Amino acid sequence: MSEMFEILKEIICEYVEVDPDDIKEDSSLRYDLGATSFDLMNIAGAVEERFELSVTDNSLKKIKTVGDIAELLAEKV
Repeated sequence: MSEMFEILKEIICEYVEVDPDDIKEDSSLRYDLGATSFDLMNIAGAVEERFELSVTDNSLKKIKTVGDIAELLAEKV
């Protein structure tokens, strides 16, 4: 797995009680990992801070899975 994906897993685990080994690229943030809307906002903020980028509201609306975050990062980093 890529270093970026490992960092994403760490960030997600800060806000959602889930085993890091259960986080896959196709994991739904809401349905598989149990993230609330508040968790998603916190995760987005942590991603912005960690990778020093800005996530637009439009981009945020498109994020459903962990892989979606990885794709967004790949475009911006």
